Order: sequence, then C-alpha cells, then structure tokens
Amino acid sequence: MSFFRKQASPPDETTSKSSLGLRINVFFFSTFIIFCVIIIRLAVLQFVEGPTLTEVETSRDTKNVPLAAIRGVIRAAGGEELAYSTSVQSLYITLTKEYTAKTTDKATGETTLTPEAKAKGEALAARLVEDFHKYGDPNAVQLTQEDIIDSLDLYFKKYSGFMARRIKAGLTSDEVAYFMEHKSEYPGLEIVEESSRHYDKDTVAVQTIGYIKPFKSSSSLDIYKNIQSAMKKIDADPGLSYKDDEFVGFDGLELQYQRELRGKNGYQVISVNPQNMAEKVEEVVPPVKGNDIWTTINKNIQLKTEQAITDQISWLHTHSVQGQTHPDALTGYAVAMEVDTGNIVAMASMPDYDTNVWTAEKMDTDVWNKIMGNYQNGTITPYSSGMSGHEFGSTVLLGSTIKPLSVLIGLNEGFFSTSTVYNDKGIAYFGKNDNASVRNASGHVYGSMDPARAIEKSSNVFMVDMVGKKLWEKYQSSGIGVWDKYMKEFGLGVSTQSGLPREYLGQINYTNTEAAGSAQAALIYASFGQQGRYTVLQLAQYASTLANEGVRIKPQLVSKITDSEGNTVKEFGRQVLDEVTTFDKSFWNEIKKGMNSDVTAFTDFPYDFARKTGTSQQTDRTNKNRDNGVFIAFAPRENPKLAVAVVIPEGGFGSNSAAPIARKIFDAYDWEYGLDGVPKKNVKSADSAADGTGAATKGTEADPTGAADTTN
Repeated sequence: MSFFRKQASPPDETTSKSSLGLRINVFFFSTFIIFCVIIIRLAVLQFVEGPTLTEVETSRDTKNVPLAAIRGVIRAAGGEELAYSTSVQSLYITLTKEYTAKTTDKATGETTLTPEAKAKGEALAARLVEDFHKYGDPNAVQLTQEDIIDSLDLYFKKYSGFMARRIKAGLTSDEVAYFMEHKSEYPGLEIVEESSRHYDKDTVAVQTIGYIKPFKSSSSLDIYKNIQSAMKKIDADPGLSYKDDEFVGFDGLELQYQRELRGKNGYQVISVNPQNMAEKVEEVVPPVKGNDIWTTINKNIQLKTEQAITDQISWLHTHSVQGQTHPDALTGYAVAMEVDTGNIVAMASMPDYDTNVWTAEKMDTDVWNKIMGNYQNGTITPYSSGMSGHEFGSTVLLGSTIKPLSVLIGLNEGFFSTSTVYNDKGIAYFGKNDNASVRNASGHVYGSMDPARAIEKSSNVFMVDMVGKKLWEKYQSSGIGVWDKYMKEFGLGVSTQSGLPREYLGQINYTNTEAAGSAQAALIYASFGQQGRYTVLQLAQYASTLANEGVRIKPQLVSKITDSEGNTVKEFGRQVLDEVTTFDKSFWNEIKKGMNSDVTAFTDFPYDFARKTGTSQQTDRTNKNRDNGVFIAFAPRENPKLAVAVVIPEGGFGSNSAAPIARKIFDAYDWEYGLDGVPKKNVKSADSAADGTGAATKGTEADPTGAADTTN
C-alpha cells in the first residue's frame, strides 16, 4: 500500500518548468512586438505625418484683420456737410506663395525674390496697369507698374502675409464688372466696399476742418503713438485696431475729434497657416459708423468772411491809401466769436485751398507746391497762408489794440482815475537821462485827454507816461511779471482752450529785457502794443473778454455730437475759463467809451459798437519797417453779441485794411442771426413777401453782405 501511494505523487518538475518558461517567452515576445509597433508609429508620426500635423495645428492660430468703419460727417451750424464719406469699391489682392518665394544669397546673406516670383509679380503689375488704363477713369491719376508693385509689398515690409493688399480705391463700374468677371485669373482678388472722404467744394473753413492721412503716415502724432502702444497689448480690443492704409485725422477738427468721427472698426478673425498666409475666415464683426460733429461755423458767414478778405487784399494792391498801395499784403485772417456763448461762427485763413487733394491716391509735386504755404490754420498758428513776400507770419504785434487793456491796468493799479486829465505833447521820454523817446503815429499831438480819449486817439505817449513808466516806478523789474499776469488773464500768451491741434500760445517779447534794452524799455514798448505777438483767435477771445467785462470764455467750435441715427451723444455750451473781479465797473465804462475809433467802413453801421484799430510795425529781412493792419471790435456796445478780430499782415493801417473786413462780418452775422437778436434775413423775407419782390439774392439791397464794398 505504501508503495502505491508513492507512485501517485505531483507531476514531473521538468514538465512544470518547461511550461513556465514558455509563458515567459511568450510574454517577452509580445512585449517586444508591442514596443516595436509603438516605436514604428512614433517614427511615422515624426517623420511622415509630423509636418502635416504641425501645419494643421498651426492653422488653428488666428489673426484679427480690421475692417474700417464709415467716418462720421463734420457739419456746419446749419447741418451742411463740410466733410463727409461716400461708399467706394476698392480692389484688394491676397498674395499666394508663388508671388513671394524667396532665395538667399549664400555669400551675402541677402534675401530676395526668386526669379520666378519676381517675374510673376512684375507680370501681375503690368497686367493691372493695362486693365486700369482700359477700364478706369481716364481723368484720374494713373497708377504705374512701380506703384502697384509697391502696393503688393512682396517682401512683407508693410503688411503681414495674410493681409490683403489694397491696390486701387475708387474703382469705376467698368472696372468692378471686369474684375468680378475675371476674378479667377488673379491671385486672391477681392472687390471691397470702403468709404472715401470728401470736403465741401466751397472750401468752407478748410484749415479749421482739417484733413486726413493714412494711419501709417501719422505715427508722428502723439494720439497715434498711444494707439499703436495700446494695439500691442494682449487683451487689446480688436475693434480699436487701425489698418495701415486707414485714413485718420491729421489736423483741425478731423484730428481733434478723431475718436468720435472714426467710430469703431470691425474685424475678421482669420486662421493662418505656418507661412502666415490666410486659410479661412472664422468670424466677421461688423464696424460701427462714426459720430457726426456739428460745428458752430455758419457756412454763409464763413464764405462771406473769406470773400471779404480776398476782395480787401485785392483792393489794397490797386488802391492808394495815404499815398501808397500795399502789394505785399497777400494774406488775411479773421475770427468771429459770439460773446455770450463762445461759439466761433467764422474762422478764416486766406488764401485757402481744396482739402480734397489729401484723399487722392497720391499728391503731385505741383499740387503740394501750391498748397504748402496755406494748408495750416493761420488763425491759431504763426504760419501764414501763402506767406507774404517778406516772410511775415500770421501772428503780428498787437499794436494799438492793446490800449484798452493798458488803460484798464493803469486804472486798476491806481496810476490814474477815470477823471484824470493828461496833456499829450506828442512825445514821451524814458530811459537813463531820458535818452529814449516814443512818439504818436504820424507825429500827432492831442493835447488834453482823459483815459477814454487816450484810447480813442490811440495815444502812444499816454500809455508810455501813464502805464509803462509807472509800472516800472512801482515794481521795477518785477513789473514784467505784473504785466504778464494781466495779459494772461485776458487770454494773451496762454491757450484759448479751443482744443484745436497745434495751437500757438503767442510770442511774448517783453520778457526778453535784453533785446528791449532794459526792463523799463520792455514795459514801455509793451504798453502801446509792441512787445507781444498773438494769434487771431487769441485776439478774438481778448475782444470777447473785454465785451464780457473780464470774463474769459472758451471758444466753442462744436455745438454737439450725434450718432448715425441722429441722436445727440454730447452737447457743448458756454464755458468760463477765467474771471477778473478786481476791475471797478467805472473802469469798464471808461474803456468801452474809449473804444470809439473813427472808421470809415462803419460810417453807416446801424449799431453803436466798440472797436479799436491797430497798426503794428515789424522789421522785415531787409530792415524795412512794415505796417500790419489789426482790428478788434464787439457789437453792440451794450449787451454785445459778437466779437471780431481781423489781421492783414503788411496791409498798412488797420482802419483801412482790417476794419472793412470786420464790417462785412458784422453785416453777415446781423443777416443770419441779428446783432439785436432779430435775423435780418427774416425781416427782409417778410418785407419781400409783403411787396411781392420775392426772396433776397446775394449782392442785392436785401442782402447787404453780398458784393465786397471797396470804399475805405
């Protein structure tokens, strides 16, 4: 029995070990096969499918391409369109690889187009030139092959590869029809609807309205430097991005209200491939039209102001005044500002020009040469419209127009009273041992006078003896600072706060005591208007401040902003900048009484008004004295409505050169709004309807502001 149980023991150990080894071998072999498959797959992914997968992944990257909004309208006070945009069709081309293939010179490292790509680009440009010539406007400036190659930007110097290139704007209907029919024959051709900027052909206040330039040409301006910095931020709103070829405001109201006029760009979200070329438009966000700007400029008053300046300059060339003509009077400037609101109803810098030249495909040299001297606003800058033959700018010395303020200063400082009587001997002495002197214009001797008569007769010697010398006696050299304080309170030497870009603050000469000879001499010359040059807008604000008895208000050029639906977004009203409270009411009565110069141009003016003529002398580059005509006024004298300032460089006496222009401005305002609050056009229209004569026409008795009156 025991033997039997021993034979029934577990299986043979050799067999068991053999089975285990087989299983281990199968496991390792299977593992080896799996690893081989994985390695082979990884190799396939890396070396075979890798580039494709990389391109697919990269193609998921997107770029935002701006879509320009329609720019808002700049309107005159009556709603007339002074700057507006219309829809145009533009031709764009998106480059394909065969046009941008590059080769690198191993020796120099310079990258250039391959011969094939260069030939293709030149052939494309040549064909487009031929097509434009055949189907385009024959009267328009013709694009050359070089122009088109530059627009294609084959080296990506101006645009990224995925950006469509604008080749031509303002296509004719024939061009649109042709290119749409032959679209497949051109690489990435698109016809895109865009806007084109236009300006009133009547050239209304063109330097004030301003002009536009492409964004890529506007980087010198701070506003666009800030925009470029903002656009680089990761979280920047794509709608605030600018296209390089997008037109933006570069001067005047176009620049001042750039953000409001522009609206908000739309944009396309475009997926791009590794070559940075467009693959697919993922999303389109439409642009938002810009707002409209309503200016305070009255178109009729503005045009009559411009015509009055032009006519008066012509008159000065052909008519003798005090024995001489003034052929060097080539420019003129005028600003009309409402006393109670600050609204600028006219701002003229003549000669002017057609602003539409800025929106052309390119500006010819001849065109630039014609406008280079008069495209800037001479009423707020020292740059003359056309520059006179002796290089006088638009900011001339104040001349006698300073005398109302000079008398106010003397009264306020207690140098004399409203009843003081001064004996004008025609000459005043100053300096060490009275070795220097000042005379009245034309050597006049006026005898006994009170402060008001000193203003009316424009007595230089009164201002020297009673203001300039006494400031020196009271304050010594500190008198310069006292004088400067008074000037700035009335807006002379500080910003008018109009907001217009590039506004000049004036040239203050009285602080240069070395040039004057001494601090006393600087005060002497300043007292009668020979030590400060200011803009015409500053003069208008100064006249308005006199009319408002020391209240300086902001010149308003815009009354409101409306959206594309006509809803008011913002309104602008009267804004007080400064208020001088130290002057007694009797002082104001005295200077208003004195602002009573005898001016022939106003002989039949139906309103009592305050005015002051000025004739500032400046030495030209040949060391010859030149007389500049200056005139300020406000009307009516009591309850004034309108303040006017006019400057005619090298025009001679202000009473003969500048005053006649101011008369026509007052007449034009009276016609449109009424200096007494009753528009005369309404009265005349009612009279005409009553007697059956019909509506008034320009230059007729019903409208006295028509033809320029050349009687001085």
